[in-house]
Amino acid sequence: MLKDITLGQFFPGNSVLHRMDPRMKIILLIVYLVGVFFAKTFLAFGLLMIFVAAICLMSRINFKVIIKSLKPILFIIVFTAIINIFWTKGDTLLVSWGIIHIYAEGLRAALFMILRITALVVGTSVILSYTTSPVAMTDALERLLSPLAKIKVPVHEFSMMMSLALRFIPTLVEETEKILNAQKARGADFESGGLVRRAKAFVPILVPLFFSAFRRADELAVAMECRLYHGGNGRTRMKELHLSSLDFAAAAVTLLGLAGIILINKVGI
Repeated sequence: MLKDITLGQFFPGNSVLHRMDPRMKIILLIVYLVGVFFAKTFLAFGLLMIFVAAICLMSRINFKVIIKSLKPILFIIVFTAIINIFWTKGDTLLVSWGIIHIYAEGLRAALFMILRITALVVGTSVILSYTTSPVAMTDALERLLSPLAKIKVPVHEFSMMMSLALRFIPTLVEETEKILNAQKARGADFESGGLVRRAKAFVPILVPLFFSAFRRADELAVAMECRLYHGGNGRTRMKELHLSSLDFAAAAVTLLGLAGIILINKVGI
């Protein structure tokens, strides 16, 4: 399961999404998320899933990697779908057995919730984390939040913190996997027993994991100090960010998609 966590990973490439300005990708991601939560009909969700499929193809990322990103949240998807099926009331009763009543509206709500969560995870990963390097993401966040620096908000430090947090997620996952394998080799059992026993079995995992995380943080701080890092004041960038025609074309397509979803909802198709 830990190997399936792909959050924060960056896959280098030369696709359309890789070449886009990271500032535009962050803005378009916000527009995309608005469209995800605005979709309320079958046609709107159909348009949304076409958009998701298109960005997956344009990113040129292995389809298996994208599917793998859904495995860690599979329980949440199934649990949310079950809640919607059995707790959503409606006018069209499909199944009635004792206290169990399943309505067509419940099945529809469950399907929409599955599609919405899938679109959220896949779209966010493909648009931003999979196709944007941590350095580019830091620069983009800092440029977008630069107006807040006028009111003494530590924009550079905040952007750096977010970038480092995303960067070290895969590292911590790999470290956890190594510790788990080491404990299993020593006879540790994480599979049998009840929930409380399994939780106690993971205590020997947390102690070395926290120790490793603090050690890496300290090593990173020392490395930054040795390179004379003192915040964003006076720093220059090796690569300047520039908007291109590709970015404006992507913005136009995304805005048209959002307008289409809103129009479909108003018409009620």
